[in-house]
Amino acid sequence: MSKYVLKRLLIMVPTLIAVGIIMFTLMNFVPGDPAQLALGAGTHTPAEIEMKRAALGLNRPFMVRLGEYLKNIFLHFDFGKSLIDGTEIKWELMRRFPHTFKIAIYSIVLTVVIGLPLGIYTAVKANSIGDKISLFITLLFDCMPSFWTALLLVLLFSLKLGWLPSSGCTSFKYFILPTIANSLGGLAGFTRQVRASMLEVIRSDYVTTARSKGLPERKVIYGHALPNALIPILTVVGMRFGSMLGGATIIEVIFSIPGIGQYLVNCINNRDYTASTGGIVFIAFTFALIMLLTDLLYAFADPRIKAQYVSSGRRKVKENG
Repeated sequence: MSKYVLKRLLIMVPTLIAVGIIMFTLMNFVPGDPAQLALGAGTHTPAEIEMKRAALGLNRPFMVRLGEYLKNIFLHFDFGKSLIDGTEIKWELMRRFPHTFKIAIYSIVLTVVIGLPLGIYTAVKANSIGDKISLFITLLFDCMPSFWTALLLVLLFSLKLGWLPSSGCTSFKYFILPTIANSLGGLAGFTRQVRASMLEVIRSDYVTTARSKGLPERKVIYGHALPNALIPILTVVGMRFGSMLGGATIIEVIFSIPGIGQYLVNCINNRDYTASTGGIVFIAFTFALIMLLTDLLYAFADPRIKAQYVSSGRRKVKENG
């Protein structure tokens, strides 16, 4: 198992390097001069702009700056300093990450708590009125953009009813509306995936055999069908969690939550490509870790996968012995 984890971690390195190269290149060739933006509003002479470019290191060749940037990130975990205000990007990301992580955690918990039983119910009651109503609602939620849902929630629960705050992050109630807005689309897709996985398993021979033995329907569903449908469900949970982590950007802007998403939007608007690239690489690294943990959960959900890890390790020991 440890060798598998190490192998996956090594595979992550070229992926993250590719993300860093792509983002650094894109942000470098976006129109606009970061040096002029860093000097602030007003009229500046070409000499002042060129002096600022030299201070920021922007007058060096592109490949030199790219190589130095990748070396600092992957060897020293140093994302550099913001071109606009000179703050350490690493500490800025670490300070803002808990807010983004809370939104993603709350969203995925809400998705699983509602989507899992709803998906199981629609699979067991396939083609019933409840199944058709659920399918219609999930398709409706899946078609609603998260920013539009967020604005509707603010208008209803904040402005009209006054039940929940529309901005901030000082307590749990400030995360209720962002969580709902960020999870509705994922909830719809997750419910349909659970339904599809359960339908495939319910029609299997061993489920029919369990029913023929007179086992209660609840035990058949939760004791036999659900454990064998967990692999695709876990995959969707991991991918949804990663997408919610990265997809909280527009949610943070609408609800004024000082997370990584809001930080990235501000950096892109200010042409701070060093901070923008660092934020994207940070999110990519987090997403890769989430998918690694998802793969490891497969071993706990399916003993056959765990047996493959153990047998491959024993095989290598025998070959070396």
